[in-house]
Amino acid sequence: MFLRLICFAALSLLISPQIPAAESTPGAPAGATSPTQPEYVLQPFDLIQVVVFQETDMERQVRLSQESTVTLPLIGTVNLKGMTIHDAQNRIRDLYARDYLVNPQINITVLEYSKETVTVLGSVNAAAAITIPPEQTLMLLDAIGRAGGFSRLADRKHVKLTRLTDDGKTSTVVINADQIIQSTSGDQWALRKGDVIYVPERIL
Repeated sequence: MFLRLICFAALSLLISPQIPAAESTPGAPAGATSPTQPEYVLQPFDLIQVVVFQETDMERQVRLSQESTVTLPLIGTVNLKGMTIHDAQNRIRDLYARDYLVNPQINITVLEYSKETVTVLGSVNAAAAITIPPEQTLMLLDAIGRAGGFSRLADRKHVKLTRLTDDGKTSTVVINADQIIQSTSGDQWALRKGDVIYVPERIL
């Protein structure tokens, strides 16, 4: 009986199908990872919590100033302008390590995002300041939709978008919203903080 069991097990190994190795996603190089969203960059008036590991008396909740600075124990004013959370953690860690702490571990959490808004005016059903969701992109038609959508008399072919450019000047472009609606490949017009959208009335 024992000899029969051994023979049966050996035969099973010979005839059992081989399981293929896991295959990578077609077109993806070995070891590739899925693309990630860009890291959040701290903004003026964000409320953050700064925790120094095992230094509970140094924990602070601070709001970034208009110049993106914060004031922390021992190291004073720290400029975090243009920094991601990871960058800010490294900056504060280096400042503490320079004169005060040995191998400090810093953790930053955003408790409250500063509000970034665009304004939608004119022939919409509920003109308003629309908040741009944190870490997301707000598109032109989305903003108009959040302002109640186009009114019955809206001139959708001549929507004006006014924006403050990087060099401090104001620029205005006229956008045909009907083209965007009718074509999924059309320019969707991602909005920026401070943009003003004006929808004129049609001339009857």
